[in-house]
Amino acid sequence: MKIKGTVVYVDINGGFWGIETNSGDQFLPVNMPEQLKTEGAKVTLEVNEIDLMNMYMWGRTVEVISFHTLG
Repeated sequence: MKIKGTVVYVDINGGFWGIETNSGDQFLPVNMPEQLKTEGAKVTLEVNEIDLMNMYMWGRTVEVISFHTLG
């Protein structure tokens, strides 16, 4: 699945990085690349959705396959 969104840092339960799309969908990458951990970065990601509960109860859990930052 391909998603386009903005990197966000969510400061709950110790904090974590996620992706929010313009339509409000939330994604929680289990393998968030270090290069993307910048609040407000615009990105396009190729991901696989993972059927895995996350302790944050936020977003859909995904695994990042590839990514591009947008200028």
